[in-house]
Amino acid sequence: MRIDLFRRKSRLEFPRGSPGLEQREVAPPGRLAMVRRPLRDRMQYGFVLDQRRCIGCHACTVACKSENEVPLGDFRTWVKYTEVGSFPQVRRHFAVLRCNQCTDAPCVTICPVTALDKRPDGIVDLAKDICIGCKACMQACPYDALYLNEESGGAEKCHFCAHRVEQGLKPACEVVCPETAIISGDLHDPQSPVSKLLAEVPGAVVRRPEQGTGPNVFYLGSHPASLEPGTAREEDMYLWSDRRLPKPPLPESDEARLTRPDARVALDVDHKVHWGWKVAAYLVTKGIAAGAALWAPFVAFMPSAQGFARDYLPELLALLFLGLTNLLLVADLKRPKQFLSILLRPNTRSWLVKGAWVLMAFGGLTSAIMVARFFGFDGLADGLRWTNLIAGSMAAAYTAFLFAQCEGRDLWQHTGVLLPHLLIQALGMGGAALLPFVPDSKLAIAVAVLALLHHGLGLLERFGHHETHNAKMAAALLPTVPAWPGTRWSAFHLGMATTTIAGLLGMLLLVTATAQPVALALCAVLAWVGLFLYERAYVRAAQLPPLS
Repeated sequence: MRIDLFRRKSRLEFPRGSPGLEQREVAPPGRLAMVRRPLRDRMQYGFVLDQRRCIGCHACTVACKSENEVPLGDFRTWVKYTEVGSFPQVRRHFAVLRCNQCTDAPCVTICPVTALDKRPDGIVDLAKDICIGCKACMQACPYDALYLNEESGGAEKCHFCAHRVEQGLKPACEVVCPETAIISGDLHDPQSPVSKLLAEVPGAVVRRPEQGTGPNVFYLGSHPASLEPGTAREEDMYLWSDRRLPKPPLPESDEARLTRPDARVALDVDHKVHWGWKVAAYLVTKGIAAGAALWAPFVAFMPSAQGFARDYLPELLALLFLGLTNLLLVADLKRPKQFLSILLRPNTRSWLVKGAWVLMAFGGLTSAIMVARFFGFDGLADGLRWTNLIAGSMAAAYTAFLFAQCEGRDLWQHTGVLLPHLLIQALGMGGAALLPFVPDSKLAIAVAVLALLHHGLGLLERFGHHETHNAKMAAALLPTVPAWPGTRWSAFHLGMATTTIAGLLGMLLLVTATAQPVALALCAVLAWVGLFLYERAYVRAAQLPPLS
């Protein structure tokens, strides 16, 4: 039977917009007495983790799992071991890692259903029953602090033991630490223990300050190799066990360039790659849908476009692949039955929500074009096609803004490259879809040129300038993603080569007047497969560099 200290208390919810709470100067040992504070002087709970005192005993991890019923294999706080030096001068450094209760929390911004919330006391809390399991918060967090509960399908994270704090108790991890290496309190109160400690002891640092999230967990006496993920060498095995997941497959030349030779990770937790083939396929189907609509106004000027292919085909293709896009998005949710929450309780700051609105507008306008054409309003339908250029462009490109909100995946932050790349992909894939029915040589030349541009921008993602260590590591990992499990073929290189060959082959067939609809259809499918392989590498490689 657990002692009362770790018995889960009933949850007391803060109403939205309620005043913050403040720690009194005088309180019984082990308790945090609370009083009301004006809204203009908000609190900010945070931690100081004194790694000078930490002995790596994992008591905080065990207490957290017990107090919050964390599933086996998942962690809200954990201890990372990093060994620095060469034998016999080697030292093991500990780092207690967890949610940073960010001042500008990217997980709160990207969550489409307001399941995550920045409370008045500064705690970033998560309403588990509201979460739809989109896993976007895990991509947005630069600290690997969120995990997916496979049983419930929802995300979970450290919430500063809010159910204890609300009743005047300290977080469980702080209570059990035998060395008082974990100190919590209000960082905005100069008389709180954390504020006094930070004022008295210089040199406190935070994790990944370059992300601009305003982390509120400070470290004293930590080694840089412990807090800068990816700089210490990864081993095939951990100190006491095999890794649950293999280490990132960095090429030797890139490993020598990006990692320290004198530091290695001896113990850490593994985190899954949460966005996989469905997200890669969604990028392809969305591109085809948008691209077909973008070409629609110009089809009327192509001599080979007649009848059904001229009047209905672009919109029909757009709606067909838009439907596949929506199916993929819903299927990727861990709680697909709750997908309507994106519309019923939207977080208007999230590009998942804005993207849903864009797709709805795009689908509605495309449908209106077909209805107008069916009832004989050809002039209206033609005019709406030009208007649909805006909706189609947004449908193709909004993912660049969504990925920009994924602060944990720096490769996706290359928005200046990603945004035009998505438009080029859409025009290329949509044009390839039309070619079997509209065998126009100028369209075929455009598709070939777009394929070459896609190839060039893909190489720019691999070899271009990347500002952060995380982005450099992800770019180096792009060619290492296999085209399919068990093969040595690179999805990145094979995908770009396949798309380029398909575009050039389609152009050659039309220019030489040997084109057949079946051959052009095969070229289109080949181009789609190539783009899927490229997107598989792009989506996966960004998630491989460690964040802890």
